[in-house]
Amino acid sequence: MQVSSLNEVKIYSLSCGKSLPEWLSDRKKRALQKKDVDVRRRIELIQDFEMPTVCTTIKVSKDGQYILATGTYKPRVRCYDTYQLSLKFERCLDSEVVTFEILSDDYSKIVFLHNDRYIEFHSQSGFYYKTRIPKFGRDFSYHYPSCDLYFVGASSEVYRLNLEQGRYLNPLQTDAAENNVCDINSVHGLFATGTIEGRVECWDPRTRNRVGLLDCALNSVTADSEINSLPTISALKFNGALTMAVGTTTGQVLLYDLRSDKPLLVKDHQYGLPIKSIHFQDSLDLILSADSRIVKMWNKNSGKIFTSLEPEHDLNDVCLYPNSGMLLTANETPKMGIYYIPFCKPALSSSLNQSLPPAFLMMDTFYICCVLCSSH
Repeated sequence: MQVSSLNEVKIYSLSCGKSLPEWLSDRKKRALQKKDVDVRRRIELIQDFEMPTVCTTIKVSKDGQYILATGTYKPRVRCYDTYQLSLKFERCLDSEVVTFEILSDDYSKIVFLHNDRYIEFHSQSGFYYKTRIPKFGRDFSYHYPSCDLYFVGASSEVYRLNLEQGRYLNPLQTDAAENNVCDINSVHGLFATGTIEGRVECWDPRTRNRVGLLDCALNSVTADSEINSLPTISALKFNGALTMAVGTTTGQVLLYDLRSDKPLLVKDHQYGLPIKSIHFQDSLDLILSADSRIVKMWNKNSGKIFTSLEPEHDLNDVCLYPNSGMLLTANETPKMGIYYIPFCKPALSSSLNQSLPPAFLMMDTFYICCVLCSSH
């Protein structure tokens, strides 16, 4: 286990350590654990929590029981049961996954967007159906009241697929040449899409009319910014009825109140890398933003840094496990990251903030399992 600290906020890495080769027999694995201290003391919080080569996306089901991740090679999806702390199933796919969405509370309804324009639907038993969209997709969102899937990508149109009728509906025509990301507000259903021109267009799904336009590229330029190219939108996330965070390809995060076209706050990652993921941590009024190099947690009111995390390998995706202080990462490496931040909501007790007792090295797996299970 590795422990890092910034601003007196400790972060425990629960996935560091050596991985045992899959081709080793059980007998040789036991012998290696007896000889190698690092292998014996490593933490395997969730069994087989890794991909053969690279993990691209990672998400947690709404009920918190399942963690789903996609990766390569071969393209696949793996589902982990947090109650059993083990791999539940693995399904190989025909092509790489750009992103996916869990429509149900558990893993029984999943939609995958592939890099070859295919949309693939999976049920609890496995593959169910697949279809294609006219242009290559980059992101999609699900509008629960109307059962519509909204797809954005290498087109000015936003494609709509109604899952109740089983057919495509008339697309939304944006002013952009291409759209990168999208999100739907869970409170009032406002649909927003981020464009390559650095704008965010907001649409009302009830009337299919555009109701707002934000020029985030212009607003992201501050006095101390060094911009060498036009910022495009790379991440988008709603929080509550009125708050929206926008990430750019030049490394800025803009926080908006939907009642104003001016950002409340502009946070610069200072690395010039595209923002890949944005999450809100409401209990401490924090925003978590990540590029390929660093994960930053900062106060959404003042912009002050709360803490940050720099993994050894590049990041592809970040996911917060609800109500636990757990942070999951998809990396450019086979092993997926698991981090525990007690200050973000201690799941077991504040004892993790103190020095780890020697006995922890003997019962480390049991201790951390209690941390995860206590959040249920």
